[in-house]
Amino acid sequence: MATGRTHRPATRSRGIPEATVARLPLYLRALTALSERSVPTVSSEELAAAAGVNSAKLRKDFSYLGSYGTRGVGYDVEYLVYQISRELGLTQDWPVVIVGIGNLGAALAGYGGFASRGFRVAALIDADPAMTGRPVAGIPVQHSDDLERIIEEDGVSIGVIATPAGVAQQVCDRLVAAGVTSILNFAPTVLSVPDGVDVRKVDLSIELQILAFHEQRKAGEEAGAGNGPNTAGAAAAPPTPRGTTGTGRKGPDGDVPAVMPA
Repeated sequence: MATGRTHRPATRSRGIPEATVARLPLYLRALTALSERSVPTVSSEELAAAAGVNSAKLRKDFSYLGSYGTRGVGYDVEYLVYQISRELGLTQDWPVVIVGIGNLGAALAGYGGFASRGFRVAALIDADPAMTGRPVAGIPVQHSDDLERIIEEDGVSIGVIATPAGVAQQVCDRLVAAGVTSILNFAPTVLSVPDGVDVRKVDLSIELQILAFHEQRKAGEEAGAGNGPNTAGAAAAPPTPRGTTGTGRKGPDGDVPAVMPA
């Protein structure tokens, strides 16, 4: 089976928009569920509903793959699973290193969905000498001093950063210098990378803050509906956190705006 260092997915060369690429995993997840239930075909409307998009957008996305379905029949589920998996590069083996084996890193190491989706956790890396040799999810943790050697020996092109924010950029720089060209960043900071390196950021606190914004808005709308238009405006106004000014507050990761943009 090929490794990630020798093969790259063809999405960019084929001109598939980034927004479409971002939706392909949603389609694949829905299709995989259908395949597990031995469903042979699916209509665009059914698949769009399962993936959480509208059917016109789905048909447009699939046109970039050269897949148009059959009128009156729909899409062949197994063929679409293969087609999307191939386009995403999941028909080959992608070795991944996880750097930072705290609670989050350990949870990621134990996630069973990696292997079934074409990703192999090649190594777990941590700077704490006390962690060296300790098995996490059946994989012994290796010291960060060996990071470059591990990347070279395992042909790693994807790195996962689950370190504290203060050291994330340093880890990122070392990963890139060693040949990693794609990074999944869980650290609460923005990473600077050169051209040719892709970064995807996962920030759970920001996602929760966005949900809090929507919850606050819904509460304001409900209060407004019950108390009239004059009260609605007051109900919708965000409160100022205790001990802060209206412009912002200090958090563990630096200044946080009083109202986060959605």
